[in-house]
Formats: sequence, structure tokens, C-alpha cells
Amino acid sequence: MNFPQIRLQSSPASITIQTTPGRMEIQQPPAELDIQQPKAIMDIETTPGRLTIDQTEAWADMNIKSVFRMAAENAQEGQQTALEATGSAAQDGDELMMIENGGGAIASQAKRNGEPPIYEFNIGWIPRHGSVKIQYDPASVKINAHPQEVINNTRIQKPVIEFERSQVEVNLKQHQTLDIDFDGLKFVGINYEQEI
Repeated sequence: MNFPQIRLQSSPASITIQTTPGRMEIQQPPAELDIQQPKAIMDIETTPGRLTIDQTEAWADMNIKSVFRMAAENAQEGQQTALEATGSAAQDGDELMMIENGGGAIASQAKRNGEPPIYEFNIGWIPRHGSVKIQYDPASVKINAHPQEVINNTRIQKPVIEFERSQVEVNLKQHQTLDIDFDGLKFVGINYEQEI
């Protein structure tokens, strides 16, 4: 007994894919540097130091004096001597006026006026210590600095970019197929029979 059969035979479709990879190229030109730094403006004011040495008193201790000073000192010394002599004469006169009271006025005056004066003297220095006057005014410096701003004319450069997109090509290599075969299949109708 033959059973009718239907045979199906198929083959799948196949495709081909071709890929071209993308490419990107970036170049960065260096920036153009233009930087200037002006010098700072400086004002410097200097007052020099001053050293003053006054040796007038040291020279005077060695009896080296100006004419005017010597004249003034001699005049003062003469006036002082005259005053002392006047005072001594007045004292002697007062003592002699009261001679009747006793006391030996003439003998004491003779002794006082006849003896040389006693001078007290110790170690001395010529010139004496501190006779040279020294004064120093230190120097002063004033600095006024005015910094200047940086002049920056730097120009940046844009990057150069080259870009190619990736490409994909898809092609149908083979179409799909379906084969159908019939075996032992019959069409039976009224008074009619046909093999398919």
C-alpha cells in the first residue's frame, strides 16, 4: 500500500557583510605664544648717611682756640679776677675797720696774702674724655616699585580633525529556496482519478 507523500526541501538564504572600519585623525597645532613682561618701574630715593665729628672742645683742651673764644674767655677770667680782688679788698677793709676788737687782723691778712695758693691736681687727660662729639644720622632708602602687567597675546589653534565613517555593505549571496515534491498523491473525483 502506497501512502501519498509530500517532500519539502529548503535551503536558507545567505548574506555577505563587508565592513570598512572608520578612521579618525586629529592633529593639534601648537599654540602661538606671544608673552611679554615689561620691566617694573622702580623709584629709589636715597638720603646719604651723615657723620658729624665736632673736635672743638678737644682742641680747646690743648689750648688751640679761635681768637674770639680766647678773647671771650680772657675777658671773663679778668672780670672774675677783678671781682675776687674787689671782694678780697672789701673783706680786708672790713677787718681793718674792726681792729679795735682784736683778733690779729693784720697778721691774718699778711699770712693769707703772703702764702702762694695751693692748687689741687689729680690725673688729667688732654683732651678729656667726651670732648669729641660724634653724631651719625643713618642713610635712608625709599623704594617705590610699580609692577607691570603681563602682555599675553597667545593665540590658540583649533584641532584639525579628519573623519571617515565606517561602512557596512550587506549583500544577498543566495536566495532561500523551498522545493516541494509530491509522491503517491492522487486526486480522486467522481469518475475521475489523477496522480499529482
